Amino acid sequence: MGLLDSFERGLERAVNGAFAKTFRSGIQPVEIASALRREMDTKAAVVSRERILAPNSFLVRLSPADAERMTALGSGLDSELRSIAQKHASAQGYSFSGPLTIALQADDAVSVGTIDVSSSSVDGQVSWQAALDIDGRRHTLSRARTVIGRGSDADITIADPGTSRKHVEVLWDGERAMVRDLGSTNGSKLDGQRIKQAGLADGQMITIGRTNMVFRVVASAAPVRLPQQQDATQIIDAFQGGLR
Repeated sequence: MGLLDSFERGLERAVNGAFAKTFRSGIQPVEIASALRREMDTKAAVVSRERILAPNSFLVRLSPADAERMTALGSGLDSELRSIAQKHASAQGYSFSGPLTIALQADDAVSVGTIDVSSSSVDGQVSWQAALDIDGRRHTLSRARTVIGRGSDADITIADPGTSRKHVEVLWDGERAMVRDLGSTNGSKLDGQRIKQAGLADGQMITIGRTNMVFRVVASAAPVRLPQQQDATQIIDAFQGGLR
C-alpha cells in the first residue's frame, strides 16, 4: 500500500491543517504511530489458538524538543494515537490484558528525530465503549439508544439529503449492540445488505443514504454506565431470542 498503510493514514490526516504548523523538523505524529505499530507487532504473543496478547501500556521517549512539540498538540494527539493503535490491534486480532495507555516522555538521552518505545502488558479492569466512525470523525455512543438522521433532534445529525430525519438507532447495553431502521424512506444497510434490525459487531458498516458509518467497540479504563441501559438490554435480548 505504499509508504503509509491504513494504520498511519488516520494520523496523516490529523497532521495536515492545524498540526502541520506546529513542527518544522524532528519527529512527526505519523512516525510515533508507526513506531507503536512495530512495537505492538514485535511484542505480540500467541496465548492460544484463539488469542494473541499484545502489550497495552506504551511509553514513548522523545528528545525534549520533540516532546515539547508533541505536547503542544494537546489531547487530540493522545486520542488519535490510542484510536489508531486500537484499530491496528483489532485488524491484527490482538487482545489486551487491560486498558490501552500511551504516554509521551521527554528524555535527554534521546536525540532529536529519534523515537524510543517500550511496552508492557498491564492487568486492569476493562469496560467497553461503543462508537461510530463517520466521515473521519469518531462519535462516542454515550446513550443506550442513539438515533442517527438528518433531523436536528437526532442524537447524531447527518448532513445527507438521502437520510430521514430519524433514520436508524443503535442500541448498546455495554456488551452487545444492534441497529434498527426507524421506518426510514430509503432504508438502511449493514455491510451492504438491507436490514430492518440486526445485531452489530465491531467493524461492521451501517449505510444510510450515501453515508457510511463504521461501528466500533473500544476498551475504556473507566467503567461506563449508560442511561436506560436496561431498556437496551431487554430489546437486544428479545431480538436475539427471536433468532433462536
